[in-house]
Amino acid sequence: MGEPNILLAGLISEAGISNAGLAIRVNQVLGTHYDHTAVARWVRDHALPRGRAPLVICDILSRRLGRTVLPADAGLDPRAATASPDLEAVLTRTKAMWRHDSRDAGFLAGVAPAGGAGVILPLFEWENPPGDRDVSRRGRAAIGLSDIERLHSARRRYEEMYRRAGGIPVRPRLARFLTEHATPLLSAAYSDSTGRRLHRAVGSLTALAGICAYDVSRQALAQRYFLAALRMAKASGDRAFGAYVVALLSNQAMAAAEYRLVIQYCETALRAAKGALTPALTSDLCTMQARAFARMGDRQSCHTQMALSESMAGRIRADAEPEETSYVQPGLLETQHAEALRRLGDLAPAERYAHDAVLTAHSAHLRGQVHRYAGLALIRAQRGRVDEALEPARQMLRRVRGMESGRLHDRLRSVRTALASRSDQPDVRDFVEHADAELGLGV
Repeated sequence: MGEPNILLAGLISEAGISNAGLAIRVNQVLGTHYDHTAVARWVRDHALPRGRAPLVICDILSRRLGRTVLPADAGLDPRAATASPDLEAVLTRTKAMWRHDSRDAGFLAGVAPAGGAGVILPLFEWENPPGDRDVSRRGRAAIGLSDIERLHSARRRYEEMYRRAGGIPVRPRLARFLTEHATPLLSAAYSDSTGRRLHRAVGSLTALAGICAYDVSRQALAQRYFLAALRMAKASGDRAFGAYVVALLSNQAMAAAEYRLVIQYCETALRAAKGALTPALTSDLCTMQARAFARMGDRQSCHTQMALSESMAGRIRADAEPEETSYVQPGLLETQHAEALRRLGDLAPAERYAHDAVLTAHSAHLRGQVHRYAGLALIRAQRGRVDEALEPARQMLRRVRGMESGRLHDRLRSVRTALASRSDQPDVRDFVEHADAELGLGV
């Protein structure tokens, strides 16, 4: 299934025309025999009508809306797919994405993430010059720094909700917030300096929406959010923020088992933002590479990246980090390194790292605590000590209860499977039953 034409759908809705009504108007001009199902295909399958039909559709919409609508504005220009990602065009598509995601719980469900040029071009554009010389905008009402601070406050609020409740309930709320609050700000008047701050703040919220989509395994939607945030990062001029977004794409590639792509993403971020990266993000990028090398069985490269990550972690100052890297908390490095070593089969050092991570779990947010306890439980189970794996498994289950998160439920499922082989033991059977009950909630 291809990506729907959300631009055309939005314009048809804004113009107040039904699919059948648009088909009738096109037929009156061209003498064709389109019906509502043809218009549905233009939207649902992003099929391009032939001949002069795209120009006629744009003329009809222009008359209804009182402004000029070009084929590219309506997603009817085949050249747009290979064109350079112009900021205004990206923002138009991003606003449409927010709107559709806020209204349709199944938006982009079943659509595959983009590959090839669909991902390479946005990364190339972000990494390489020229930058946006001027992102100022004319309009009736001007915005100020107080409007941008409200966006930062909203991000902190939604991130806390995500960490406590999971991505399932947060994503539609965040999409509505972006539609109702970020869209008007992007359409207002602002200077170049204010515009760069605005794109930085809106890009950060957009990236968080992508994290929420990723958390519920909506990978195509998550990727669209991340790529939109990356374009806004370029407009903001903040290279470190752009590298953070590339790190999110890297994490998504890790989940898809595209390990060479993980390394490529991380190297791009480290290279493009050299000199602007904070120790926390640098450490996390090195850790992701270590995990990817471990999955590929490259022990030496894994250990090299682990050493680099630990070196950078020693330089982290929480008060000097941006809000996006607050996820790099004490114990995260140990959790990730334990996972890398577990994948290499080095279970003794993996358990030491996992144990150290649990010792700092109290200072981590709830999601971080779940991963720490899950990591220790998995390693102990893999070492054949299921009885010792039970306590961290119970601690993980206690914290995951009530959270609506696909990723955390995957984590719970992996621990449940690791322990289930010894379900003849009453304590293990009890844990498995409680885990099944939590997983059976269907969130």
